[in-house]
Amino acid sequence: MGLFKMPSLGADMDEGTLLEWLVKPGDAVHKGDVVAVIDTAKSAIDVEVFEDGFVGELLIEPGTLVPVGTPLARIDGDATAAEPQEPPLPPEPEPEPSPPPQSAPRLTPPVRHLMHQFGLDTGDVVGTGPQGSITRKDVLAAAGESSAGGPPVAVEPPASPAPSRARVTPRARRLAAKRGVDLGTLTGAQVVTGQDVESATPQPKVDRTAAMRAATAALMSRAAREIPHYYVVSTYDITETLEWLRDFNAGRKPRERVLPAALFLRAAVIAAVEVPALNGHWEQEFVAAEGVDLGVAVATRAGGLVTPRVVGAQALDLAGLMTHLTDLVKRAKAGRLKASELLPGSITVSSLADGGPDVLYGVIYPPQVALVGVGAVAPRPWVVDGEVVVRSTVTVTLAADHRATDGRTGARFLTAFGHALTHPEEL
Repeated sequence: MGLFKMPSLGADMDEGTLLEWLVKPGDAVHKGDVVAVIDTAKSAIDVEVFEDGFVGELLIEPGTLVPVGTPLARIDGDATAAEPQEPPLPPEPEPEPSPPPQSAPRLTPPVRHLMHQFGLDTGDVVGTGPQGSITRKDVLAAAGESSAGGPPVAVEPPASPAPSRARVTPRARRLAAKRGVDLGTLTGAQVVTGQDVESATPQPKVDRTAAMRAATAALMSRAAREIPHYYVVSTYDITETLEWLRDFNAGRKPRERVLPAALFLRAAVIAAVEVPALNGHWEQEFVAAEGVDLGVAVATRAGGLVTPRVVGAQALDLAGLMTHLTDLVKRAKAGRLKASELLPGSITVSSLADGGPDVLYGVIYPPQVALVGVGAVAPRPWVVDGEVVVRSTVTVTLAADHRATDGRTGARFLTAFGHALTHPEEL
């Protein structure tokens, strides 16, 4: 038996609100399954379970604010594990084997998402697909919605006299109980849906931007106070690198093209592998990371900042890193990151992109010991063969923790970063 606890989704998180359970007692879960949605000061996060088993008990009700580490649910192990049995004394007829437990209906990710939208559990839906699997049509039928996404499906009156009250979908009933809505006041339709309940109780908008900035400011204040920062800076001529990138992207479909941002990420990964003293965490002493879990600073639509990580970035080539970056940024802006993606990376890259400042002096995200700040790429005067010409350049700043390393180590990191950036054929 294990406990599923409120996770820490960043160094700036002390508590969180359980928004929704996506499982119920008795459901089988596997490591990596998303089981709940947690609201933090920055965004709503899909939280995964980290062990296999069955949901034994849900300990916290949705809407409850609890500290990090609070048990949220009990996860039981495989109940079918056999215990040692003493041999029977007299020979008796062997009992007939018990039928295997009924497996949960198979759900595809789109169907699971649709059920989540309607607030349905597997017990609310009758599966008509192969081997009892639940289809999209089954979910819409259970929710009282038409398959075309139109108005609620009218309920045919039975042969016997039917009650005068409207039919209520499971999601509508749950929302009504949560919001204190009297379903008897929702008239005028044969089927009361979740949308009807939501329309009757509009929810006030939360100023998440202020909360996100307050959380970020608190963390950065702590980092500036506790971490003895030092900075090293280098500027690179990347004119030929950008020309190489144009050739690299030639003939590729737009969605397959690599952006300059991926060059900086890949260069940071290579430098972190070459100088591992800057790739890890400070935990009373420096602990080197086994791989490069690359944190990427992403601005959300709400105006805040999150730093999801690319796990095992050292195993990705340039195109693979671009694919991961695109996916992370898209989901970060939509507020659909997973809890495991918000665990601290081993080193972070922050860039304000084109049109940003020439130089970015970052603040280290604890417990990391380094942050790479990338300034804007722009045409600037540059000396080539004794003559001043216009070249595309970028200034890169390394912020590092003086408890773990010194300026000499930081200089080695930037040397490795610069070599990778100006030799893109090696990326």
